[in-house]
Amino acid sequence: MTGLFRVTPSGAAGLGLAALAFVFLPMLAGQLWLSVFISTGCFVLALAGVSFMYARLGMVSLTQVGLMGVGGWVMLRLHYAFGLPFEVNLILAALVTMAFGWLLTLPALRMRGLYLALVTLMAAAGIEIVFATYQFPNGGEGFWGVAIGSTTPMPRPVLAVSQEAYLRYVILCAVLGFLLIEAHRRLAPGRAWALIRRSEAAAMAAGVNVTLYKTWAFGISGLLAGAAGALLAGSLGLLDDGTFRAGESVMLFALAVVGGSRYWLGAVIGAALYRILPALLNNWGVDADLSFVIFGAGLLHAVITAPDGIAGQVMGLFGSLRRKPAATAEQEVGDVRRI
Repeated sequence: MTGLFRVTPSGAAGLGLAALAFVFLPMLAGQLWLSVFISTGCFVLALAGVSFMYARLGMVSLTQVGLMGVGGWVMLRLHYAFGLPFEVNLILAALVTMAFGWLLTLPALRMRGLYLALVTLMAAAGIEIVFATYQFPNGGEGFWGVAIGSTTPMPRPVLAVSQEAYLRYVILCAVLGFLLIEAHRRLAPGRAWALIRRSEAAAMAAGVNVTLYKTWAFGISGLLAGAAGALLAGSLGLLDDGTFRAGESVMLFALAVVGGSRYWLGAVIGAALYRILPALLNNWGVDADLSFVIFGAGLLHAVITAPDGIAGQVMGLFGSLRRKPAATAEQEVGDVRRI
């Protein structure tokens, strides 16, 4: 149990980076970039769920953006129907989306690899069709809550009304999401997932309940996606069906690979490529579609030369820099002893 609270160098760097972003990023960014950074923070949470599934179980889930839409829909529906506090709506939206994630466990228990990816992509396409047909709640009557004409956007939480405060709110939620994943990785579920990824037969022989832990993993991924979608709904106030295209889930998974699915930094890098890079290209007067070319080149680079992604290369670089002073010190001690 003591290992649960042990802070690794990578974890300390992550907490330090989050603290710097929490304090200084809202102060330095303009209003346009605040919106971009808020969106990036939401997708960091969603990417963390994708990376978690792939790194811990080797499973490819291509429905994460659709699950974000479910979280956003529930968030808006709860607000307009019951007027609950923002945080209550956020938690309930994440939990309902977690239940949707459990539904995806049914094919996952029988399929893996390409077939599982196709099934989850079809699920994302089905969710997209539902949203396109019935739209997102905007204060209307009935189950779908859709009204024609002007609507009142959902307000933000009392402590995060401004763009600066809401960015800090999103950063805090992203940190909590990473801590949730890390806590599971260090406890019994993490050991069970590692054994299942290596061999399901060996896991069952060792007494691991494969069904339980696969369901558990899909639930966590859905929880993070739902929280991300709910936070995005809180940022925009209203949502539309064009926000959650099924094809975006494929892009999200590709960027999880490019960023590095085994590291927290990978989700941050992937979300930055997904939201910040197109905004930068637009700011420079370049067509934002060029970002897709960059994503493709990054994916080829990751597959061919960097299986741990950009984050793996960064962590390896810092690891080698830490080892050099230690090796130098040992060499000096050896020289002294020989003298």
